[in-house]
Amino acid sequence: MARKTPKQQKSQQRLKAARKGKAAHLKDRKAQVKADAKAAHGELPQWSKAEIEEAFRRFAAANPVPRGELQHINPFTLLVAVVLSAQATDAGVNKATPALFALADTPEQMAKLGEAKVRDLIKTIGLFRTKAKNVIGLSQQLVEKHGGKVPHDREALEALPGVGRKTANVVLNIAFGEPTIAVDTHIFRVGNRTGLAVGKTPLDVELKLMEVVPEHYRLHAHHWLILHGRYTCIARRPLCVKCIIADLCKWPGKTVNAAPATK
Repeated sequence: MARKTPKQQKSQQRLKAARKGKAAHLKDRKAQVKADAKAAHGELPQWSKAEIEEAFRRFAAANPVPRGELQHINPFTLLVAVVLSAQATDAGVNKATPALFALADTPEQMAKLGEAKVRDLIKTIGLFRTKAKNVIGLSQQLVEKHGGKVPHDREALEALPGVGRKTANVVLNIAFGEPTIAVDTHIFRVGNRTGLAVGKTPLDVELKLMEVVPEHYRLHAHHWLILHGRYTCIARRPLCVKCIIADLCKWPGKTVNAAPATK
């Protein structure tokens, strides 16, 4: 077995420290707010190519095959679930969709189900009236224009009711294996707070990520970043203590702890 290089050993130590909750510690609240303001104005240092490569190497080592958390059966139910998840949590959507998908898991079945029935089944989700209308509308268009199939095409996807760039990116990535990056609130925050991909809009951050993320990590980058934002780099009080990229992150609201010595 090949002997680990000093760089690999240090990286492994950092991962272990993060798992133990000893990667970094937060500064006081005032310093955190100041750090977030600095990040929002794009004033953080740039990441080097080597640092970006190392960050995604760690994400891959910690979670080799990341998965989206929206429950679905096929490309169509994935599309519906992502449309329903706008301004809602994945957990909330996952509570409503099993009953919906048990009755309709194809565009034909969903169109026949009707808007009123869909509305009743998803009423626990925010904006359910508009979303029910969109689900029926996109189902009808899939039947009429695409033979009941979800198109493997960004322009065609974005032409469907309720489908924007972010939704199209998720479907292209998960259903069709395209190396797209869908920027939601979590990825937008991570990109700006860490300095990895700074931008004023989700599209800015998406384009920057597509530019800097190494090609061999791009397929799963969306999942790694959204999970990192959802469970570690959270909005109010990021969990820097267990962040596996704390020493690489440029956010000045935390102090990085020293990596444990090699035994």
